[in-house]
Amino acid sequence: MKLVRYGNPGREKPGLIDADGKLRDLSSVVPDIGPEQLGAVGLARIRKANPAKLPLVRGNPRFGCPVSTVSKFIAIGLNYADHAAESGAPIPAEPVVFMKAPSCIQGPNDPVMLPRGSTKTDWEVELGVVIGTRARYVPSSKALAHVAGYCVVNDVSEREYQLEKPGGQWDKGKGCDTFGPVGPWLVTADEIANVQKLDMWLDINGQRTQTGNTRTMIFNVAKCVSYVSHFMTLMPGDIITTGTPPGVGLGMKPPKYLKKGDVMTLGIAGLGEQRQEVVAFKA
Repeated sequence: MKLVRYGNPGREKPGLIDADGKLRDLSSVVPDIGPEQLGAVGLARIRKANPAKLPLVRGNPRFGCPVSTVSKFIAIGLNYADHAAESGAPIPAEPVVFMKAPSCIQGPNDPVMLPRGSTKTDWEVELGVVIGTRARYVPSSKALAHVAGYCVVNDVSEREYQLEKPGGQWDKGKGCDTFGPVGPWLVTADEIANVQKLDMWLDINGQRTQTGNTRTMIFNVAKCVSYVSHFMTLMPGDIITTGTPPGVGLGMKPPKYLKKGDVMTLGIAGLGEQRQEVVAFKA
C-alpha cells in the first residue's frame, strides 16, 4: 500500500494511492496514519478496505509527511563509502547516529527555508525507514519485522552549523525548520521486494547531482534498525533516515550550496518523488 496524508498543514487527512495512481480518502477507515495504524493490526484494517469504494479525492492537494506522529527522527551518517570519501571522512566502523528534530519534518513538496544567515545549506536524498512495532535490542535477523514501510527523505543540512560550529554537534546543522521533507507516501514493507536494491537520485535545477542505489550502503537497513535499537527504544512512527550516496554540495570542487530560488527534485524507485523550492529565511 501507498499511504499518504493530504491537506493543509496541521489538518491533513489519511489517504491511499490506488492501483491507478489515484488518491482515495481513508477517513472512514482510520482517523490518521500514525503509530496506531502502523502495526500489523492497523495495517490489516486498512488492507481490508476496498479502494474502489473509498471516496476519490479531486484536484491536486498538498501532501504532508505520511506519518502523523514522529517521536524520534533518527539519522545514520556517512553510510555510503563514496559519500564518506567526498566528505573527507573515514569509513565508519559502526553506524554514525545523530538526531534530526521532529520539528523540521514537513511535506515532500513544501518549500525549504534557508536558516538566517546560512551560506552552506546542502541536500541529501535518503531512504527513510518507518518503524511499525516497538523495537528494543533486536538482532539484525529480526529487525525488518519491526518496519512498517519506507519513504523518501531529503536530509537537508547546514554544513557550517554541522561541521564548523564549536562543539562538534551534527544535530545543529540537521534540525533547522523545513530540513526534513518526508514522503510523498509511506510504502508498506510488503510492497518492496528488496530494500537493498533501490535506485535513488537528486537534481538541482534540473541538473543531476546524486545518483545511487541502496545496495551500496555500508550498513544495510536491518543493521541500522538493530543498531539504533540497542541505544534507544524505537516506537511506532519513528523514522530512521539511512544515509546518502555521493553528489552533495559539500563534495563538489569547489563546494556548491543552495540559494534562494533553487529547486530540488529527488526520488527513490518505488517510493515516489519530491520537489522543493528554496526560499529565504522568514521569521
